[in-house]
Parts: sequence; C-alpha cells; structure tokens
Amino acid sequence: MAEKEKLDRQTMALRVAKEFQDGDVVNLGLGIPVLASNFVPAGREVMFHTENGALGFGEITLPGEGDLDLTNASGQTVHPQPGMSFFGQAESLAMMRGGHIDVSVVGAFQVSEKGDLANWATPEKQLTIGGAMDLAEGAKRLIVAMNHITKESHCRVVKECTYPLTALECVDLIVTDIAVIEVTNQGLVLKEVAPGWSPEEVQSLTEPVLTIDTNCQEMTLM
Repeated sequence: MAEKEKLDRQTMALRVAKEFQDGDVVNLGLGIPVLASNFVPAGREVMFHTENGALGFGEITLPGEGDLDLTNASGQTVHPQPGMSFFGQAESLAMMRGGHIDVSVVGAFQVSEKGDLANWATPEKQLTIGGAMDLAEGAKRLIVAMNHITKESHCRVVKECTYPLTALECVDLIVTDIAVIEVTNQGLVLKEVAPGWSPEEVQSLTEPVLTIDTNCQEMTLM
C-alpha cells in the first residue's frame, strides 16, 4: 500500500505564512521556517528579522543571485527591501529578549502536549543552542514548523519531551506536513488536516490525545 502524500517543505512554509499579520515583526529559524519569507500574502507587510543581524529583508533569491553578506538564518541570500537595517548580534538578541518579535517560527525535534519545545539537541547529537531559548521565551507568538513524525516513524508531537528542552510551555501553534495543531491550556486542538488526511489518521501518528476542533477542516493553501 502506497504511503499517503504529505505536504512538502514549500507548502508547509506557505501555510505558516498565512499566520503572519500586517505589520508583524517575524523571526524565521533555519530549515522550513526561512522558506516562509517567500509566501507572504499579497498586500500584507511583514518585517523579517534574523538573528545574524538584519531586519526588513524580503524573499530568498534564486541560486547564484544575491549578496553573500545578506543572508537568512539558513545562510541563503535574500532580497534587500527599502528601509531594511543591519546591526550586531548583540542588538539582534536584545530585540529577541526584549519582546520586540511578534512571531517566531522555529523547527523542532519534539513538542509536548503542554507546548514544551525541544529543538536544539538530541540525545545522540549535541548542537549549539544559539538564540533558540531567547526566541522561545521572547517572541509574543511561537510557531513550530516540522514533519509530524521522524524518518524512523517516531512521533514528534509527544506527551512529554525526551530530548533536551529549549523552553517550557512556549509553543502556540504546530504546523506539520499533515496537520495544524493549536496548543491550549486544555491540551492540543486539531484545527486542520492536510488534503487527503482524516483527523483519525493524524491522531494515529500523534502520541497525546487530540481534541478535534468542531470546525476542523482541510487546509486552505491558496
């Protein structure tokens, strides 16, 4: 039996970008999150922030184009925008810690049913934490963009994180390749499913029990 089709990285980023509101200052983490700069809805003004010291940049450039001194968190060159600014990493971290970021989009290894985040290390591989803790605690809203399960078919949305924690109860929304899940004080609420997926199928790949929103629907991607 063929494996059910899941959203690709670009489509996940498109769905994430629908969460951005006009005037938001948005930090995009490396991986899937940085792709969201390419999908800002028409007529909506968003200021993208990167930990390496830029505010107000635009879409990712085509391969071979762009200024190598103007990159996003993944090291991809991005288009300059009128009015954009540059600063040192100390100032960038101060923006993150000072509550000046409206939305932060990050990847994750695990998210718990309480919204705990584990995204900087696994038991097998220790990485540098960078600004992950600053973003998790400093951003007004935290969105996680990740695959729903690992390559080994282990759940990433879990009852309790087993990987080193970044921060406690910080995640507001989870966007995966099969679902959109809101983190609430009453637990995880399934808001949307990917095309061709049912709530029951999403639940089968999720460790905690999901509450199915009364208006749960297929993702609108356009």
